Amino acid sequence: MTTEFKILLWSLALTFVQMLVATTGTALQRGFAAALGNREGLRELTGWPGRARRAHLNMIENMVLFVPLLVIADIAGRDDAMTELGALMFFWARLAYAILYVAGVPYLRTAAWAVSAVGMLLIFRELV
Repeated sequence: MTTEFKILLWSLALTFVQMLVATTGTALQRGFAAALGNREGLRELTGWPGRARRAHLNMIENMVLFVPLLVIADIAGRDDAMTELGALMFFWARLAYAILYVAGVPYLRTAAWAVSAVGMLLIFRELV
């Protein structure tokens, strides 16, 4: 397994952990009955549970871009030190982003997101 695919696996694990944190926050804020229901007509989550949910959704949005970049790089035989660096930047920045977002740190959170985007751009650059 390439280093990039190992990082992809850890990124999937991070996405799963974020889902568990967001789900736990939802259950704690709304109660288990509401969390197990259809959740129609409920107001938006507040505090750390809301931030955890938004961070998780943002991770999913970014994985939609990250996964194909790594798969294309592997299929095309274009994975190299630059794609490895991009994947590492993506993972560590996304981990920082998740922690900073749930903790409510606004500006550093955005900087972490930007680093993850640069990581994806490095991978993209190797493909074009």
